Amino acid sequence: MSENKSNTKLVGIVTMFALYAMCGFMTYLAAPAGAIWKFKVGSVTLGNLGNMMNFLAYLFMGYPMGMILQKVGYKKTAILACATGAAGILVQLVSGYVHLGAVDGVPVEWFVYLLGAFISGTSNCLLNGVINPMLNTIVGGGNKGNQLNLAGGSCNSLFQGFSMFIVPAVIGEVTEKTQFSQVTGVLGAAAAIFIAATIIIAFLPIQNPTVRAKDVVYERSALAFRHCLLGVVGIFLYMGVEAGIPIATQSDTIKEIMAAGVAGAGSAAAVMAGKLAMAVFVLMLIGRLLGAAFGGKISPRSMLLWASGVALALLVSGVTLIGAGVTIPWDVVSKEGANVTINVPVGAFCFVLMGICTSVMWGVIFNLSTEGVGKYTEQASGLFMTMVVGGGILPLLQTWIGDKASFLAGFAVPGFCLLYLFVYALKFAKNVNTDIKID
Repeated sequence: MSENKSNTKLVGIVTMFALYAMCGFMTYLAAPAGAIWKFKVGSVTLGNLGNMMNFLAYLFMGYPMGMILQKVGYKKTAILACATGAAGILVQLVSGYVHLGAVDGVPVEWFVYLLGAFISGTSNCLLNGVINPMLNTIVGGGNKGNQLNLAGGSCNSLFQGFSMFIVPAVIGEVTEKTQFSQVTGVLGAAAAIFIAATIIIAFLPIQNPTVRAKDVVYERSALAFRHCLLGVVGIFLYMGVEAGIPIATQSDTIKEIMAAGVAGAGSAAAVMAGKLAMAVFVLMLIGRLLGAAFGGKISPRSMLLWASGVALALLVSGVTLIGAGVTIPWDVVSKEGANVTINVPVGAFCFVLMGICTSVMWGVIFNLSTEGVGKYTEQASGLFMTMVVGGGILPLLQTWIGDKASFLAGFAVPGFCLLYLFVYALKFAKNVNTDIKID
């Protein structure tokens, strides 16, 4: 019996790791693809709305996801998530082939693309809602739960970076002639994987990590716990950093700095920007692997304190160095195969290094915020998923400030987010509401 229970746990863990990877790939797929649309809609901010729609889905589906999880369980929610993911990618794929006219000069097919991004975001919301509480609870929470979430998060990081890199690698420099249909292969492969996952998960013996009585009474709310409430806010702000930094490395400003004074460097700059974005996620992968290795010995609170503090220092250093115009020559092979020497801002590497810091934050904040909430865990998970919308809102705010003021001024947004997380870890991460009944 004990061996069967152990095997069931192992199946659950491996499946959650695979879902983490799939979720990571789809999370930022809309961001580089959205760059194609900016020429068609005539605005960088509108071009980034695909990324916004991906995260906006969390706002609408986050809390209902918690109720779905409570009602149908983890396995059926995972199946629903994968099927929804396939549908979202297919809708985005269709947007590259239909021609439905225009509304006030904006192609109608762009709205189809936004719908697809929203559906994909719904899938991500459901996936995250299954993954995080299951990995945290299956080993009893605490340092071990944090350790397991970080290990799974390494798969997420690897495929996040791959999705940010694959589109620039396939199409090179994005111009007004670039067509969305050029990413058909990438989107088609992603849809096929989600369809296969839907079928496979239907046959896997995934069980709920905990069993709740059907007549359980919820006298309070997860938000009645101060550390949970402030942690939910923390996730909103953290997502602004995780999403905003790699998107910033692919910004037009960074590309213009790299291509300045170098003839025909546009394609090489686009390739390098994609590599910088991918490097952020590679470092997130490394950071999560290190976090998983040492997470059993380091408390989540200490991990968040150091991660947010160092990330804030790197952000300030990056902004300062870019503002000072410090660059280094870098040889890059363009999409056309030419070897071009461009000028890469040293400050951009500071942003890349932030990936190690942000790598541990998601799992750590979730672990800290749900510690000791018992029967309110699924409800808290739903609230967390709702706040992931920060990954769409805050980068959009950062971009808007960059358009209205300056590129560097936009970094005040992730700066504030990191400062909040530092204070949360320092003062407010402990459960002070131990009088609330949790079973």
